[in-house]
Amino acid sequence: MTPQPPSPLAQAVTTALEKYFTELNGETASNVYDMVISCVEKPLLQVVMMQAKNNQTVAAQILGINRNTLRKKLGDHGLL
Repeated sequence: MTPQPPSPLAQAVTTALEKYFTELNGETASNVYDMVISCVEKPLLQVVMMQAKNNQTVAAQILGINRNTLRKKLGDHGLL
């Protein structure tokens, strides 16, 4: 079985992280996971909410998360 090439999204994240680490110039990285999640989560929520025509129930189904979790994340990102 031939391995699948990385998705364009995975390639973009890889490129951005490689640039981030290069630009640290020897400084210690910290909280990288939280940084990446917060950078990706807001645009993800914005696009899915547009696709769902701002219907939170539909958006939660698209994302595969609970509607209450979606509402919390929307609030955390100032998207309510």
